[in-house]
Amino acid sequence: MRIHHLNCGCMCPIGGALFDGFSPGLTARLVCHCLLVETNQGLVLIDTGFGLRDVQSPYSRLSPFFIHFNNIQFERKYTAIHQVEQLGFSASDVRHIVLTHLDFDHAGGLEDFPEATVHIMQVEMDAAQDRGGFIASRRYRPGQWDEVKHWQYYSAGGEPWFGFEAVRNLDGLPPEILLIPLAGHTRGHAGIAIETSEGWLLNAGDAYFYRHEMNPKRHCTPGLRAYQWMMEVDRKARLLNQDRLRELSLDHSRGVRLFCSHDAVEFKAFADPTSKSQN
Repeated sequence: MRIHHLNCGCMCPIGGALFDGFSPGLTARLVCHCLLVETNQGLVLIDTGFGLRDVQSPYSRLSPFFIHFNNIQFERKYTAIHQVEQLGFSASDVRHIVLTHLDFDHAGGLEDFPEATVHIMQVEMDAAQDRGGFIASRRYRPGQWDEVKHWQYYSAGGEPWFGFEAVRNLDGLPPEILLIPLAGHTRGHAGIAIETSEGWLLNAGDAYFYRHEMNPKRHCTPGLRAYQWMMEVDRKARLLNQDRLRELSLDHSRGVRLFCSHDAVEFKAFADPTSKSQN
């Protein structure tokens, strides 16, 4: 099993280091950290970031509120399909897509892979179809996924994974890939755990936003703390899951490496292990 780390979106909100913790200028830099996994069952994409149609026609696909609030950079090079093709594959090689959740910056590329089966928690699809309230009506964009032909839905439960509920035996996927329910950011938010030869890799999605939230001091930048508050649907569940992830991250004996979806420093550390990380 070979894993490629892809940045499938670039967002540059006003605030610089008050958002990302390192940018010296007026704007910050956030990524959309996705994975492309080569398996015996074909390619598996973990989240999609923004898609070709988002780049070509953003205002017909996305909420103007989030386009401007996040200062989204619409460039083809950031799409998953472009990066898949740069690696020598085609859209039809992607047989499965596993989603942490259906937010606009995670599901925009679904329709670029029309033959793929999309795996997601049932409660997340229920939430996306409800779309009640200012944030929900703007975070969930049915136009990004109304042409998806193959869905697989899952419920929480099953054999635990390091104390977390885990959905195992995802249909058509290798047993090394699991869904880990991590509600709070959305009702059906989940992490995706992958067992590798070097231990477990956990894409925690938007269960946290900033690398230092996983250290004992639990530090987060003001901008990302406010963004998490704005987007959460269940604060108690979100903070509880952050605490549990922090404990898992600090217990190195378990051999689990975590990352979230939007921290550019974390992304660089995984995509280029030889690089020096920033504080």
